[in-house]
Amino acid sequence: MSRPNIILTGFMATGKTTVGKLLAEKLGYAYVDTDELIVERSGQTVAGIFREKGEAAFREMEAAVSRELGDKEGLVISTGGQLMLDAANAAALSRRGRVFCLVATPKEILQRVQNDKDVKRPLLEAPNPIQRIVELMQQREEYYSRFPQMVTSRKTPEEVTRNLIDIFQAKPDM
Repeated sequence: MSRPNIILTGFMATGKTTVGKLLAEKLGYAYVDTDELIVERSGQTVAGIFREKGEAAFREMEAAVSRELGDKEGLVISTGGQLMLDAANAAALSRRGRVFCLVATPKEILQRVQNDKDVKRPLLEAPNPIQRIVELMQQREEYYSRFPQMVTSRKTPEEVTRNLIDIFQAKPDM
């Protein structure tokens, strides 16, 4: 029996990791975070890769991981915030799975980022982080809008997970 992947994309702090882990647990799937996989394999942080090898090298690592994971099944895959902006990555991951874009309001994104002291968000190190969030979301909207949207604002991770499972199981034909 085929076990199509579920791919979660979207802006930072929309719940990709939290919801992804819950989804994997509930469905009996393996969970993969593309950024974590790249960090694990390279032995460097994402920031370190950018600093030492450059963004182009990181984007090539993302592309390689996308091609590899696109050939597997039974995975819940959380993507880095920009990975699915690349059409080839999106096509590779969509081959054996369904993509959902998690969305939240800029205000809620900022609150989540501020509450998560473990993760550094260099893109938001700006004088006006809420304005920066809005700018980045507008830049990416065209790409994110290609995928079915799941609003995570004012919902618990459990509610979002239930909603995604309902949608995913209602249309097993991808």
